[in-house]
Amino acid sequence: MKLVQKIDKLDLSKKLSDQISYKKELKKLQYEMLNIQQFLFKHDIGLILGFEGMDAAGKGGAIKRLTERLDPRGYIVHPIAAPTPEELKYNHLQRFWNRLPARGQIGIFDRTWYGRVLVERIEGFAKKKEWKRAYEELNHFEKVLTDDNYIVLKFWVQISEEEQLQRFKDRKEDPYKQWKLTDEDWRNREKWPLYVEAADEMFEKTDKKNAPWVLVEGNDKKYARIEVLKQVIKHVTAECEKRGLTITDPAEAVSKEV
Repeated sequence: MKLVQKIDKLDLSKKLSDQISYKKELKKLQYEMLNIQQFLFKHDIGLILGFEGMDAAGKGGAIKRLTERLDPRGYIVHPIAAPTPEELKYNHLQRFWNRLPARGQIGIFDRTWYGRVLVERIEGFAKKKEWKRAYEELNHFEKVLTDDNYIVLKFWVQISEEEQLQRFKDRKEDPYKQWKLTDEDWRNREKWPLYVEAADEMFEKTDKKNAPWVLVEGNDKKYARIEVLKQVIKHVTAECEKRGLTITDPAEAVSKEV
């Protein structure tokens, strides 16, 4: 029986070990990620990565480090905002179907289809019967993809309320980051317990073997960025092995030939 993940069980004091050089580890993992990108392209396997979490948790920073050394022709990042009036005329998943990567490509979603059971649930944008049935719809959506040669992995990045407040203050003072801070961010802080409750229920009902949730402690930005890279590499490697495929390091292959 799989252990149900919960936000209050996370150890937000986790930090990158003093024994690890952040820059050195980051570079190593980024090149492993580049190797994975090339491998997925060669074998026609699509990779879909979803990022959720509290405001200012560091999702954008993790995505930036994840993609820093990738070939830009082989991935796309989708920042997901509220649906447009036109999109509201369709099923809530339609706008995500339209953004899926081709097989062999990587699609990264900064906010995801889980908005239906998070912000839409909490703000009343979706009726109770709509977000209640959405869990099954979301599981089915992901199962269709993973049955069709896609790999799906979902991240929740969590920070403490105190850390979030400090990051909000830092953003307010930084002219290059002020645009990231909105009145909505401040309002959402007041609904923190509701988001925790909704997220925990989401993990319970949608953390599946074919499309698991990975909860990442984000108070230490460097730790979170390294952990995201490690988890993507670990999951993709395992999923490829299930397909009878072994990801090899091109540099090692060359050295053996020589």
